[in-house]
Amino acid sequence: MADNMTLSEELAWRGFINQSTFKNPTELDGAAIAFYWGVDPSADSMTVGNLAIAMMVRHFMRHGHTAYLLVGGATGLIGDPDGKAAERDLKPMEEIARNKKAIVSQYQRLFAGEQFTVVDNYDWFKDLGYLEFLRTVGKHVPMRQMLGREFVQTRLSEEGAGISYAEFSYSLIQGYDFLHLYREHGVSLQVCGADQWGNCIAGVELIRRIDNGEANVWSAPLVVNKNTGVKFGKSEAGAVWLDDKKTSVYQFYQFWLNVEDDSVGDFLKLYTMLDKPTVASIMSQFEADRSGRLAQRTLAYEVTKLVHGVDSANAVQKATEVLFGSGDFRALGETDLAILKAELPVHQSQEGTRIAELVSQSGLANSNSEAMRLILNGGITLNGSKVSDPQAMVVQKGDNLLKRGKNQFAIIFQK
Repeated sequence: MADNMTLSEELAWRGFINQSTFKNPTELDGAAIAFYWGVDPSADSMTVGNLAIAMMVRHFMRHGHTAYLLVGGATGLIGDPDGKAAERDLKPMEEIARNKKAIVSQYQRLFAGEQFTVVDNYDWFKDLGYLEFLRTVGKHVPMRQMLGREFVQTRLSEEGAGISYAEFSYSLIQGYDFLHLYREHGVSLQVCGADQWGNCIAGVELIRRIDNGEANVWSAPLVVNKNTGVKFGKSEAGAVWLDDKKTSVYQFYQFWLNVEDDSVGDFLKLYTMLDKPTVASIMSQFEADRSGRLAQRTLAYEVTKLVHGVDSANAVQKATEVLFGSGDFRALGETDLAILKAELPVHQSQEGTRIAELVSQSGLANSNSEAMRLILNGGITLNGSKVSDPQAMVVQKGDNLLKRGKNQFAIIFQK
C-alpha cells in the first residue's frame, strides 16, 4: 500500500475492528496465519452485507495470510438461527447445490488475483455418523454454554417461537468446521461479522477442549444505516444482491450513488481498495463541494467495478451520466444502451408521430394535452435538448431518450 500500513493499522483505519480473542491486534502483523471465512448457501447470491466482510478478507490476503473460503453445504441444510425470530424452512438439496455453485463463482470474482482455497463443509459432514458426532463434539460442549446464547433465550421465552433441536445444534456444526480446518489445514483463525461471534467462539472452545489447541476469532462490526439504524444492504425493494439477475448493475450502482453524505467516507474505507491518501484526497474535494458528489460517484464506480467488472462499471457510469448529467445519449455503445433498456420503458414510434403523443404514449404524461403543456413549459427533453414545439417529431432513427423533468425517462425507438 502507498501508506505502508500494517494489517492491524489498516483494519483499524478502515473500521474492521469489533470483538477479537487476540490480546493485541498487532498479533496479526507477524507470521502468516491460516484463516477461514464462510458463507452459507441460503440464497444463490451474497449481499452487500457479506461484501463488507469479503473486503476485510481481501486485506488479510493482501497482507500475506492464507485464506480458506468455506461454502456451507452442510450448515446451509440447517440454516443459522441466530437473529431469526422463527424457524427457517429447510431448503432442498438441489437448491443448496445450485446456491453453492453461485457463491463459489462470486468468491472467484471478488478475490480474483489473490490466492485462496475453497472448501465445503458438506465434504466432511456427509460421512460423519450421528453417534460419532455426539461422541466427537457433543460430549465436549456444556449445555449451559449453548442455552446461554441470546437468540436461544429469545426463542425459548414466552413470547418466542421456540427452536428445534436442528437449529439449536447449528453452532456445534459450525464449531466442528473450525476444528476440522484446524486439524486438516492448520487454520487457527476465523474472521466474521459481529453477528457470528457466538458461533465462532464455539469453534475456539472445541479446539481448546478436544485438541488442547489455541485458535482465535476476529470480527468486524455490522454495517448499519446511520439514519435508520437498520442493517446496511436493505433498500425499499429488499436486499441489495451481488448477482446482477437479482439486483441489476444499474440498481447496484444507484444504491451506492445515493449513499448519505455522512456515511460515504466510511464506505469508501470499507467497500473499496482505495488507500488512505487517496480516500483523504477524495473526501477533501467532496467536503469543498458536496453538490458534486465526488465521493458517492467514486464509491459507486469502485464497488461496481469490483463486483461486476470494469466494463459493466464503465457502462453504467456512462448511462448514469446521460440520465442525470451532461452525457450524450447518442454516444452510448451497445452495452451502455442495454443497461438503460433493462431499466427504462421502451416505446416504439411510427414515423410521423409527434413528440407530444410519444410523451403521453410512453407514460411520461397522462394525456396529450398534459404532454403539450409540459413541452410549452420546457419540461421535456429529447436526447438532451429541450423540445419547444408541441408539433415536433422524432427525426433520428433508432433509439432516442425522452426525459421529463429531472428523473423520468423513456426510450423511444424510431423506425
